[in-house]
Amino acid sequence: MKLITFSVFIKLLIIQYLSVLCVSEDFDFFYFVQQWPGSYCDTKHSCCYPRTGKPAADFGIHGLWPQNKDGSYPQNCNRDSSLNEDQISDLTSSLQKDWPSLSCPSSTGFRFWSHEWEKHGTCAESEEIDQHGYFEAALKLKEKANLLQALKSAGIKPDDGFYDLGSIKEAIKEATGFTPGIECNTDASRNSQIYQVFLCADISGSEFVECPVLPKRRCESKVQFPEF
Repeated sequence: MKLITFSVFIKLLIIQYLSVLCVSEDFDFFYFVQQWPGSYCDTKHSCCYPRTGKPAADFGIHGLWPQNKDGSYPQNCNRDSSLNEDQISDLTSSLQKDWPSLSCPSSTGFRFWSHEWEKHGTCAESEEIDQHGYFEAALKLKEKANLLQALKSAGIKPDDGFYDLGSIKEAIKEATGFTPGIECNTDASRNSQIYQVFLCADISGSEFVECPVLPKRRCESKVQFPEF
């Protein structure tokens, strides 16, 4: 009887594992999204710096989001998979630097990372991508795409000035090799600002690829690059 019970238990574990594996593979590519903190604070009309202090004036990671070529995307694929802080403990300092939370109230960032894992990361969960691998992949992609340096090299600086949207896209493409998607926000003075930059990665989350489809976001032809 014990042998039968153990056999059933093993089968259930295998079925559960395969179901996670199937969900994780049911997407075509990742959106790797970075946001400019100055625009975030203007967009939300208020923001709270992390408990570690004001982040550097640099693009921060927003997320690594599984997407499909038809424009749809999976989300919340495994509600039983909560982020385990111990799994990413060796990445914490890098996440605080490169993936800071600006939402209120002020936090360590773990709440933000948990949200991103539960909504998006669980849909990429597989034998190759676990919780640690998911966040590590995003950090490595940011190292490959230094957006601020790319823009500064083209004379585009966060100085509250207005820049041609086409020039922004071209500067990022020149530096990364791939066409970005740009999302803009509108501040209290109705200025269109560069807010988020979308690049695409393969399903392993390790290499950038040309986006099969870019997000449809409205921007003016001239956009502000606000100070932070």
